[in-house]
Amino acid sequence: MPGCGEARRRLAREQARAYFRTMSLHLLKLCVGAESISDLEDWIAERQAQRRARGEPAEQLHTTRMVPKKIEEILDGGSLYWVIKGQISARQRLTDIRPFTDADGIGRCHLVMEPIVVPVEPRPFRPFQGWRYLQFKDAPRDLSEHGGDLGEMPEELRRELAGLGLL
Repeated sequence: MPGCGEARRRLAREQARAYFRTMSLHLLKLCVGAESISDLEDWIAERQAQRRARGEPAEQLHTTRMVPKKIEEILDGGSLYWVIKGQISARQRLTDIRPFTDADGIGRCHLVMEPIVVPVEPRPFRPFQGWRYLQFKDAPRDLSEHGGDLGEMPEELRRELAGLGLL
């Protein structure tokens, strides 16, 4: 039966999303200073090169002051979603959360992420401080799941169309 394989794959994706909807929890954070997803990708590449040059592991860390309380839920498939120029624009899968105390005695944590940036369907989001929890059901889909040519569209055009409520 033609098209049956695609239907099975779609069903498997929906079942996986339904499973993780009850399990995964994500974080949402402003990507301060970035104008685009490629700015974020360039920053990641630069930081990894610096770490390699110092002989450190090439993991991607982001330091934040507040330590999430729901670490197990976040690490069960969760991602850090980045807000760039007022829109949720991309995500990175979280692989670890490492609380620590800095030299001034202040509790902080390292969010450890895969260095792969996944563009998501742009969604407007107001500025905020720190990070926020983001439930699976509220997280925007990856552009690769959207179908059509949305992933091929220039980021600035996607951002503008989303701002107008057309995406």
